[in-house]
Amino acid sequence: MNKDLILVVEDDASVRNLITTTLKTNNYKYVTADSGAGAISAAATHNPAIVLLDLGLPDIDGVQVINQIRSWSSMPIVVVSARGDDSDKILALDAGADDYITKPFSVAELLARIRVMQRRINVSGQEESPVFVNGALTIDYAAGCAYLDGEEMRLTPIEYKLLCLLAHNVGKVLTHTYITQKVWGSSWENDIASLRVFMATLRKKLENGSKQEFIQTHVGIGYRMNKVD
Repeated sequence: MNKDLILVVEDDASVRNLITTTLKTNNYKYVTADSGAGAISAAATHNPAIVLLDLGLPDIDGVQVINQIRSWSSMPIVVVSARGDDSDKILALDAGADDYITKPFSVAELLARIRVMQRRINVSGQEESPVFVNGALTIDYAAGCAYLDGEEMRLTPIEYKLLCLLAHNVGKVLTHTYITQKVWGSSWENDIASLRVFMATLRKKLENGSKQEFIQTHVGIGYRMNKVD
């Protein structure tokens, strides 16, 4: 993580200039993006300490940007948006945003929110990578792709979600209930039955041509991704 860098995602040039001028005046380093795709790319490339994110982007909604970044990183995301309804705030916060500022905003408030995020960074001291490597397995979270021995895996959306969830918790046993809540948002018996099917197909794809055992089943409990050489 580049602890001195802030990513500003804003397509309105006047607002972007206001934010970057404020940052420059207060000795913050920054990079900018004016689209959702640009934001995701910049987050993966520069690994900034904080993201200041507008929701109304020209290509994809800012909430989608939050979801994408959250698939590989817990970097603080502060939404700076003209959407002031509680429903919009809840949607962004539930997606993983850390804070929400409504436009128009004061420079003093923006700087205060940044300082709060910096304190959180200093306390956590966490650094994460947008690329996960475990033996022959590579997951590029930013691109949303997984590779085995350098070959891209053909995964369904559910299989990819399961793979990422296990990778984020490598070496840890995840219960059936925990996994189904994270992937499906519920833990009905049908969800657990579906989980077994998806895990079986995922395991088959992971172990196709590989002697490495990536997924270990704990009967009656759940699954764990093994750390392999």
